[in-house]
Amino acid sequence: MAKRSTHFVCQTCGATAPKWTGKCESCGAWNSYVEETAGSGIGGAIIGQKGRPMRKGRVVPLVALSGEIDQAPRVATGIAELDRVTGGGFVRGSALLVGGDPGIGKSTLLIQAAATLARLGARVVYVSGEEAVAQVRLRAERLGLADAPVALAAETSVEDILTTLADGPAPHLVIIDSIQTLWTEVVDSAPGTVAQVRTSAQAMIRYAKESGATVVLVGHVTKEGTIAGPRVVEHMVDAVLYFEGDGARHFRVLRAVKNRFGPTDEIGVFEMTGRGLKEVPNPSELFMGTRDASSPGAAVFAGMEGTRPVLVEVQALVAPSSLGTPRRAVVGWDGNRLSMILAVLEAHCGIRFGQHDVYLNVAGGLRIQEPAADLAVAASLVSSLAGVALGPDCVYFGEVSLSGAVRPVAHAASRLKEAEKLGFSRAVAPKGGPGEDSLTAIRVGEVMELADLVARIAGGSRPRVTAAEPRAVRA
Repeated sequence: MAKRSTHFVCQTCGATAPKWTGKCESCGAWNSYVEETAGSGIGGAIIGQKGRPMRKGRVVPLVALSGEIDQAPRVATGIAELDRVTGGGFVRGSALLVGGDPGIGKSTLLIQAAATLARLGARVVYVSGEEAVAQVRLRAERLGLADAPVALAAETSVEDILTTLADGPAPHLVIIDSIQTLWTEVVDSAPGTVAQVRTSAQAMIRYAKESGATVVLVGHVTKEGTIAGPRVVEHMVDAVLYFEGDGARHFRVLRAVKNRFGPTDEIGVFEMTGRGLKEVPNPSELFMGTRDASSPGAAVFAGMEGTRPVLVEVQALVAPSSLGTPRRAVVGWDGNRLSMILAVLEAHCGIRFGQHDVYLNVAGGLRIQEPAADLAVAASLVSSLAGVALGPDCVYFGEVSLSGAVRPVAHAASRLKEAEKLGFSRAVAPKGGPGEDSLTAIRVGEVMELADLVARIAGGSRPRVTAAEPRAVRA
């Protein structure tokens, strides 16, 4: 009997090696290699299982580059925040990957979307690989969705799932919870391995393209905050959504990091209640609801999340350190960018942080990714070090360069309109922001250098406002 060849596959990045090693040379993960057969690893679907020859292909029709384009029809979920993130609803024949920490509310959100679509007349199939049918029914009863005509099953075999879906009319939406629990007989490895996750996801995506149904795959998240399994799965699907939030807080953020049929970096905000997830149409009010404007080290940042302006409070604490190496702790922002702001303040503004611990936090648990928060972070750091509270009616936004200059950012008009709607009357922003004309009643204090703003905050005075009357602001 011929000996079956094996190799080792990294369960983090999918890299292969002829023998086991403690550390993956591709991604640097430790103890991530698992032994698999040669026909079941990466490329196993191409060479065939157990050395079977490839079947003869068929002729694929070639068409011209010009021609009529059929717009991909969408299925609105009925949940406005979910439709915002997906770009207007689920696209027929697409595959989505939803990731998030355990217990964050992924299953709750999807079962609410499934029940809403089913009540609108769509055929929805919910396949649970982690919970029994009784457990899913208990959740639906708690959420008040038990009367929704959702087809429910508890199964992990890909072959059985595809056979069940083929028996009857094609569904409009198929939810698989989760992709790490699926297994197929084509691959000789345990569920959750790279080969099983990749092959199972490929089979479900192929079904979505052939049947026109929307397939939603739920993925676990690792300690680093990324979806577990091979990264190739994220490239296979049409959209990747991350469900973020702190279990101790009552709101959740759904963020789109990839979307072939809509905008990326769009967010949807939900509030976790006893009856499930509730939409938050104005997240700025939620993030600013418990703000203490009299404390030093707090600055309001007018940011953009996709197409939506969001106001959030940036909190900083600068305290004397008793350690040889002061602490630098960041929650909700990039730690490397904080180091850059500290270096600019020391080099161009004469402020020394070498003997102080620096703690930075974005209130509410929201994670900021745009560089426009540089000015708000710098203002909060100087305010905490000087012990001077910033103006309670002022917002900040602007990008700080390494030379100490404050650079303009996009969508200035949208940021100012959102601030005006929440009762703010002043703003500190870069000079000469580009964009379309839009009248606003907010007085804008234009700054060109970070040192000018720092001098006024350290002196206990408010930033100077150059335009006392409403002016045209371009974003």
